[in-house]
Amino acid sequence: RVQLLESGGGSVQAGGSLRLSCVASGYVLGTDCVAWFREAPGKERQGVARIDEDGTRSYRDSVKGRFTISKDNTKNTLYLDLNTLEPEDTAIYYCAAVPAAWWRCRGPIGSQRRTDFPYWGQGTQVTVSS
Repeated sequence: RVQLLESGGGSVQAGGSLRLSCVASGYVLGTDCVAWFREAPGKERQGVARIDEDGTRSYRDSVKGRFTISKDNTKNTLYLDLNTLEPEDTAIYYCAAVPAAWWRCRGPIGSQRRTDFPYWGQGTQVTVSS
């Protein structure tokens, strides 16, 4: 059974930092496409950052230069470092994965659809106060 388990969320003031982790079990992240999404109250889930099958990293414009996505295959864990946080970053953050053979990771991360990814974590809350 595939499980993705996020952790690291919390409440911080604007300008603060957090590190989100996503540990995979029953699934090997390897060279598959992996991503972080977020969902704010009353808004659709949106792609934030992605590592493609070839290792290319991409970010939505609003987080470029502030967020960093990375992966440690020895720990089968995906990370998202959030720096210079803004109140607009408040959301539930989800990690997601899709097998490389499905070729779902194309185009800007902002255009990635929720249905492109079959595997999801349960989410971790990030709250940024001004």
